[in-house]
Amino acid sequence: MQRQQAAAPDAAVHARNIGGIRETEVAFEPGVTIFVGRNATNRTSFLKAVMAALGSENVAMKGDADEAEVTLEAGEETYTRTFSRRAEGVDRGGDPYLDEPGVADLFAFLLESNEARRAVATSADLRELIMRPVDTAEIQAEIDRLQDQRDSLEAELDAIDDRKGELRDLESRRETLRAEIESTKADLEETEAALDAADADLETRREEQSELEDRLETLREKRSALDDVRYELETEQESLDELRKERRERETALEELDEPDADADEIEGRLRELRERKGELETQVDELQSVIRFNEGMLDDDGPTSPVTVGDDGAVTDQLVDDAVTCWTCGTAVDPEQIESTVDQLRDRSQSKVGEVDRLEREIEELRTEKREIEQARQERERIESRLDELADEIERTEAAVEDHRDRREELTEEIERVEADVEELEDEEHEEMLDLHKQANELEYELGRLEGDLEDVEDEIAEAEAHIAEESEVAAELDDVNDQIEQLRTRIERIERDAVEAFNEHMDAILDRLDYDNLDRIWVDAVEREVRKGRRKETERALELHVVRTTDSGAAYEDTVEHLSESEREVTGLVFALAGYLVHEVYETVPFMILDSLEAIDSERIAALVDYFAEYSPYVLVALLPEDAAALDDEYERVTEI
Repeated sequence: MQRQQAAAPDAAVHARNIGGIRETEVAFEPGVTIFVGRNATNRTSFLKAVMAALGSENVAMKGDADEAEVTLEAGEETYTRTFSRRAEGVDRGGDPYLDEPGVADLFAFLLESNEARRAVATSADLRELIMRPVDTAEIQAEIDRLQDQRDSLEAELDAIDDRKGELRDLESRRETLRAEIESTKADLEETEAALDAADADLETRREEQSELEDRLETLREKRSALDDVRYELETEQESLDELRKERRERETALEELDEPDADADEIEGRLRELRERKGELETQVDELQSVIRFNEGMLDDDGPTSPVTVGDDGAVTDQLVDDAVTCWTCGTAVDPEQIESTVDQLRDRSQSKVGEVDRLEREIEELRTEKREIEQARQERERIESRLDELADEIERTEAAVEDHRDRREELTEEIERVEADVEELEDEEHEEMLDLHKQANELEYELGRLEGDLEDVEDEIAEAEAHIAEESEVAAELDDVNDQIEQLRTRIERIERDAVEAFNEHMDAILDRLDYDNLDRIWVDAVEREVRKGRRKETERALELHVVRTTDSGAAYEDTVEHLSESEREVTGLVFALAGYLVHEVYETVPFMILDSLEAIDSERIAALVDYFAEYSPYVLVALLPEDAAALDDEYERVTEI
């Protein structure tokens, strides 16, 4: 399946003091551009200059230069990268194409040391590589946030269900209160009628009666106020208990948080150092490979046309012609076997540095993980400490309110006792019946007021319950939406993994059809779950397993092992794996370049088919080839022969 590409502009790159380049400028059009030349002709250095302009850190300055720069012009846009050597390292500046080049470094810039390209040869964790650009920690944090929201919504629906039961009880309570109010009104009317009859006989004692009524009215008001204060005190006390409980829980959570052993800034500094060291090692690997290929060419051909040096340490390789080689540095004859021995030593050194690059990459990933954990722990601690500060303020305010209500309760209790004493003084045998009627009337009025107040409260609660219940459909819809989001996030990683498997298998099948390897039927990956031991525990983790199927001379199919793949087959498989990552993570949307180098392990015809295939998926494909390999490619492809 070919991805539709938008028209890309012509491009030009100017580089100064990058790798082995003193200064050069190369222009190229969209499509495939082949950089043709023998080893040690700065083709890899130029490709790294392009990578630098695009934002990669995998670039080194010329050994004898203090400053370097790269400019990329693409249509009307210009991107720059500058480098300045300092005592403490190299300062990088400018405005490159990418701010975050990590995904492009992994899946678009396919130099010999590229981690995704080398994954098959090094038996690397394919799933970890293909999933690396996905911030799984951020996805999990979003899932946790949505789960909290889901729990809140489910609790809200439970509360609405509880409200339905409360509503039935409230409606029953309302009917009971209405009946009690009617009964109390009837009792009050009867008592007031009795008072009216008794008043006719007590006109002469009106003054005493008025004073008594005032006292009784005061007593009713005080009792009502005391009832309100008791209710408010109980409410505030319940709030205080809940606040103190939450504070204890937060303090326990804070104590259980582990104190990070390292500082995030220190880890970031270490990461910068490791990245710079990794870039230097990868440059040294490229330079060693160039020297190895150059000297291998000397052993196969008639000798070099120009001298080549080894990296930064200045070691010089001998150069060979036929049975005896004249050293271009001292003019003495050198035995070819001695040259072959030197080349073997350089290969060992190159492999050693490649191994160190792998070790540095693992250490970088471990430090990244540690940094994320430290930052998450710090954020959690800050959140808990902030909430504890809020709780301290709320507890202080609530404690003050509780104390105020207690003082008010004591004050009202004392006032009621005084008023009751006054009432008792006004009572005597002559007015006992009248006083009893007044007390009864006052009590009925108080009871009527309380019942009417309770009825108002119940009706308010009924209105609130009905409004709350009316929100059920809206809350349920929101809960469904949150569940959908959680499911989408949970399946996102699985979807990327599935897309990567499908992309690799699809393109691997297509490539093998074009390359026509003898007895190699198919190479594919599938996603599996396997048990791994972590400490004393066994855990299940997902992985991508690579499979190889071959046929015998008699036509029988059998599954082979990855270790039996030829160097050419491993190279092709690694490049297709990188292409799958390029497409699955849509790298072409952010950087429309794919860079290929060091393809000598693949024969010319297959290189041509491979480049043709990659050209379908990237607006710009820049590839460095030896002249004999470049000859097999389409003549319409643009070629650059001098840098």
